[in-house]
Amino acid sequence: MPKDPTLPVFRKYQRKWVLLISLGWAIIDFLRLRVLAGGDRPDSYPFLDSTIEASLVRFVLVWIFSALLVHFVLMRFRSWFQSMSLFVANILKGLILCVGIALLQVLVYEIMYFLNEPLALHLSLRKLAFMVGRTNWVLDNVLFWILVIVPTQLLIEINEKYSPGVFAEIFFGRYIQPKEEDRIIMFIDLKDSTPIAEQLGHKKYFLFIRDFIHHVSTAMLEYNGRIYQYVGDEVVVSWKMGEKKGNKACIQALIAARKLLQKESAQFRQRYNITPEFRVGMHAGKVMVGEIGVLKKDLAMSGDAMNIAARIRSASSELNHRFIMSKDFVDRIDLEGFQAQSLGNVELKGKDGSLELYSLHI
Repeated sequence: MPKDPTLPVFRKYQRKWVLLISLGWAIIDFLRLRVLAGGDRPDSYPFLDSTIEASLVRFVLVWIFSALLVHFVLMRFRSWFQSMSLFVANILKGLILCVGIALLQVLVYEIMYFLNEPLALHLSLRKLAFMVGRTNWVLDNVLFWILVIVPTQLLIEINEKYSPGVFAEIFFGRYIQPKEEDRIIMFIDLKDSTPIAEQLGHKKYFLFIRDFIHHVSTAMLEYNGRIYQYVGDEVVVSWKMGEKKGNKACIQALIAARKLLQKESAQFRQRYNITPEFRVGMHAGKVMVGEIGVLKKDLAMSGDAMNIAARIRSASSELNHRFIMSKDFVDRIDLEGFQAQSLGNVELKGKDGSLELYSLHI
């Protein structure tokens, strides 16, 4: 089986979320025990007076086991749930996680008994059976972890509706007041989209576009591009100027997208008898970024830089060049001399005056 070229970006995404969620669950479990220990301690809840060493062991156990649960249920095998509705998928994942958490509680119970009150295994299991059958220990734990698991699943689903980092910026109100930012703007669209749509028909064309956008987006995300929006067969991406990964990340993303589509060309020919190609318009300049919407909030970018980038992409067909850049972009990106070929001053539709454009050779 050939290696999936989209794996690196998703593995990076998954590792980050597995680490954050599992650590968060371990901290929540630890704080819960501290709260119970500081109040009216119910006799039915064990190990509230555990030693520091035992508490640390519990913290590490919960962290490791939670990481395994999140990795396999919410990340690694998520494709199993993609054919289900969001409601059914989350119910099933929640049930699996609850069973996993129940097994974790049994494991922690046995280990904590060993650390606090060394007993023979059969005696500790007898005590465990008593806890399960005669107290509210199981019910309390199940209800508590449901209240943890449900928000976690919702957080993941909501975050995936946005480009990485955007949900956090909306949540913390970074752009409640619009801000002016210096950004690289890239408009990408499918070459020869109209004849392809006529050849495939609207149903198959939709699947074709979905596959095309999936691969292009993967390359953009791999190099820290922020997907601004999808419009039909068009992808709009931006990068903040001067970010730590360097301004050349946009060029690296473009190269990666082209290589990825070339690598997948056999699959496209097998499914659609077509190999997709794309055109790009690139510009750098000031944009205003801020929150818009009432019932559906999102981050919007506006400004002359957005309009110019869109016009440059439109000009690529007339100029018969696939990748076109503005002089502002070229002046601010460290390109090799052979990569930029001047096309002279070009009048763009809808813009007064002319703009010097360059063809990118990669």
